[in-house]
Amino acid sequence: MSLDYDREFILDHYHHPRNYGMLEQPDGHSEGVNPICGDRVALDIRVENGRITRIGFQGRGCTISQASASILTEVVENQTVEEVATLTQEAFLDTLGIPISPARSNCAFLALHVLHACLKTIEQDPSPTTAKETN
Repeated sequence: MSLDYDREFILDHYHHPRNYGMLEQPDGHSEGVNPICGDRVALDIRVENGRITRIGFQGRGCTISQASASILTEVVENQTVEEVATLTQEAFLDTLGIPISPARSNCAFLALHVLHACLKTIEQDPSPTTAKETN
């Protein structure tokens, strides 16, 4: 993909987020904040037979954090919990398709960290958890 196309891809997800909104009666929920810039993401998931069947998010923050959350919801919907639990930052960065500076990596990976925390809520305890970004 060209860099212009990749930027348009990110901007499209920012202006027209996919799976935006929280779910009623989710199986998992988590929220996270990037303490450096204040980006926020909350995620809900529904799981059936070990597969993520629905995912929704809400948030506020920079273009990278919100577009990343939107892209992530499309990537993981209909994947197994095990597949999603092993999704790495490197693999997700490939999906984003744009270079991310070290200073913006917390923005890009916030939703991924929140999603991994969300998975733990369905494995251990149905009560919500909070994921915090650290440097």
